[in-house]
Amino acid sequence: MADTPRWDIEGRDWPNRGASRFVEAGGLRWHVQQMGAGPTLLMLHGTGAATHSWRAFAPALADRFTVIAPDLPGHGFTGALPSKRMSLPGMAAAVHALLRELDCTPDLVLGHSAGAAILIRMTLDGFIQPRGLVSLNGALMPWRGLPAHIFSPAAKLMAANVLVARLFARRAADRRVVERLVESTGSALEPAGVDLYQRLVRHPSHVGASLAMMANWDLAALAPDLSRLEPPLFLVVGEGDLTVSPSEARRVRERLPSAEVISLPGLGHLAHEERPEEVADLVKGLADSWVSRIEEPVGLADRLGLPD
Repeated sequence: MADTPRWDIEGRDWPNRGASRFVEAGGLRWHVQQMGAGPTLLMLHGTGAATHSWRAFAPALADRFTVIAPDLPGHGFTGALPSKRMSLPGMAAAVHALLRELDCTPDLVLGHSAGAAILIRMTLDGFIQPRGLVSLNGALMPWRGLPAHIFSPAAKLMAANVLVARLFARRAADRRVVERLVESTGSALEPAGVDLYQRLVRHPSHVGASLAMMANWDLAALAPDLSRLEPPLFLVVGEGDLTVSPSEARRVRERLPSAEVISLPGLGHLAHEERPEEVADLVKGLADSWVSRIEEPVGLADRLGLPD
């Protein structure tokens, strides 16, 4: 099997394939999906995922928005950046280059996990000026305690050794390995969803990009900047998330008291894949709230009858 997923093989029946195109920007060949009409909604997936993670979620939003969703560098069918540029500022700059090429000015942005951190960094750096940000199980705060001393150094060691990515990709030929990875997020996916993750993690390039992101990811600089964030930030949190603790949203709100936390009972880290239409309806409600939020200082969770 090739190191990199191929569009004519792994992408032959890619979800929403008709919405896909390839764009050259910032020295990379990007895989981008675009669908729908209306205000522009930019969506960024998290580490180790790709546009397949929006397979039912994006179409559920396309009746309200022009949805634009790329594969991040090194993920899925997008070319890879040098390892040292797989950092938060590096990824933010890369996505900015893509938006310039697309002549895209997003009205609303939504990021899952690490994708949320990229969008917040882009907003703080003036790359985008969205009217609102939705963080879906966002990984926004630095690790604390023992994980901070173990996981980041371990990721750096693994990313530096190309054999690690090859070994993991080889192990991913065993479907049970991928099933356990999905289960570790606190989410339950249908077999087709697991198949798509397996299709990608069997390739060392995709695994290597994930390891490079983890090795270069430093949220310590983002946390103190959160207080400068001007657009409304909505922290949508799966109560069963085993990847990013739901308690992290409270840490974000300590930095940015205006941020609003919305809980999703019974859902894990991949909430948008578990119940795509339900989460999409929530996002539509958020979009409808931008004006009323300014005019009426009532929490969105109260208006929708959701737990805070």
